Amino acid sequence: MPVNQPLQLSPTEETLLVPLFARAAESRRKRGILKDPKALEMVAGIPWDYERINQRWRLRGVVMRTAMFDEWVRAFLQRNPEGTVVEIGTGLNTRFERLDNGKVHWFDLDLPAVIELRRRYFSDSERRTMLAASIIDSNWIETVRRSPGPYFFVAETVLIYLQQQEVKTALARIADCFPDMSVAFDTATHRAIIHGNRDFVRRKMDARFTWACDHPKEIEEWNIGLRLVESLGFTDVPDPLRSRLSAPARARILLLNKLPPKIKYVYRLNLFSGTPKLDG
Repeated sequence: MPVNQPLQLSPTEETLLVPLFARAAESRRKRGILKDPKALEMVAGIPWDYERINQRWRLRGVVMRTAMFDEWVRAFLQRNPEGTVVEIGTGLNTRFERLDNGKVHWFDLDLPAVIELRRRYFSDSERRTMLAASIIDSNWIETVRRSPGPYFFVAETVLIYLQQQEVKTALARIADCFPDMSVAFDTATHRAIIHGNRDFVRRKMDARFTWACDHPKEIEEWNIGLRLVESLGFTDVPDPLRSRLSAPARARILLLNKLPPKIKYVYRLNLFSGTPKLDG
């Protein structure tokens, strides 16, 4: 496959290299919480200044986020082994490789430039399809609807780059077209958005977060057919994942759990289910 080709990505698209590098770094650790040999291969073949994000605490946090989303998808597949998973803003993620049960139907959805890059390393198969489209468009909906339900949508650090109305429109469309669905995505408070954008400046990256959500319960109030099932901070580590952490990592989580909620929950991972919309 081609390697060391110049990237032609927008500033927001370029951020896909952050979780990619984080998974590669975690894969080099003796007791990493996930192993991703494909990430090591892709980092070696994609030229970029990875040193500007090469801080241990940052990389561990990104990997923890990915692993926590994995647990929700894994639980869905345990209940619905032949259901359909749609990864929104898939970037160069390898979630399918980590979670494939031999039966799931899977769609990797991202913008055309990202899918073009992704096709250097991945191929479509009978149960897995790459879709070049934006979440705010509707041209991918019918393709996914032809796949068997129920449906699970996962958007890891995608929606916070959009305007609130774009988020609302995209989620409303999904809830309307897939009533038997669940959707997992992260939210960040206004405080976290400001801090994150300052961090982008420090790292000499041009991407910017946009959508702030101070509490995911606000999304229920949009009346678009979503009900909040679970909302986790970084310290709310699921038990199956906690058992894979080192003793020092578990100790750090216990320490961080003592932080006040307004600090501990500036960033959340959220699981929603579809629910009938109310009139009015």
